Amino acid sequence: MAIPGYQEFMLPLLKFAADGQEHTISNALVTLAQQLGISDAEQDLMLPSGTQTRFYNRVTWAVTYLTKSFLLEKAGRGKFKIAQRGQDVLNRNPPRIDNKFLEQFPEYQAFKTKKNKAKAIVASDDEESEPAADSDITPEEQLGAAYEELREALADDLLRRVRSGSPKFFEHLVIRLLLAMGYGKGQIERAKVTGKSGDEGIDGVIPQDRLELDMVYVQAKRHESAVGPGDIDKFVGSLMRKKATKGVFITSGSFTDGAERAGKEAAVKLRLIDGDELAELMIDYNVGVAPADTYVVKKVDTDFFEGLPV
Repeated sequence: MAIPGYQEFMLPLLKFAADGQEHTISNALVTLAQQLGISDAEQDLMLPSGTQTRFYNRVTWAVTYLTKSFLLEKAGRGKFKIAQRGQDVLNRNPPRIDNKFLEQFPEYQAFKTKKNKAKAIVASDDEESEPAADSDITPEEQLGAAYEELREALADDLLRRVRSGSPKFFEHLVIRLLLAMGYGKGQIERAKVTGKSGDEGIDGVIPQDRLELDMVYVQAKRHESAVGPGDIDKFVGSLMRKKATKGVFITSGSFTDGAERAGKEAAVKLRLIDGDELAELMIDYNVGVAPADTYVVKKVDTDFFEGLPV
């Protein structure tokens, strides 16, 4: 099963805290995982940011919403317990607690209004500034999803620009990318673009180590169609004639299944990089891209507050 949305954790969390004792998020995670049948693998799934697990993120946001609604209350560092309002709610035996249920409490309404104020300011007249009431995606997940969407659009734009360039442009681009990835110790004078007639299918060569004892040969093929096994075999033949042991074949297009098999079965160590991966690598290693906006997500530094005198 998929990890439940954060609203699905609200009622189980309130029942978990019904004993009136202080509880930690860690203990809640263990109990909720057992109750809801969340597997170890699902518990280990990370947010796109890689900063915390999706399971932890959703449970902590459920705690936040319940606390802002005065159903739970903070009980010290990283701890919570049920509030009197929470006990009263449980006595009513509700079948479900979600954002819509919490709207009956003025404290939740005030919290939601404050949280959405910025969205209302930037929304245009014909846009709906109010988020969906049944949304089960936490703010971190919304941010991660927006980041992935922007990254995909950037990758598409990069690939269009790469494919519109000349073969010579593409050869130089590939070498610049490999330098950014650490080959040749990032020193452009160590890399050579050799693409020309009589190059035997080798478009570039770049050292893998500082002493240039291990060289990597490059084939750069700029086009939108798929590279077939014949092109791979020709490149491997060129590598073997040069007694090379490593090669990188980069295309702005794609590879056929036959080309993928030829690459795996080659007598030399061969790495195939298609257009999609090329765009991702350019983004990761800041080749042809520049920062636009930076958003820093901060959290409370509990160690700071614990270090102050009482």
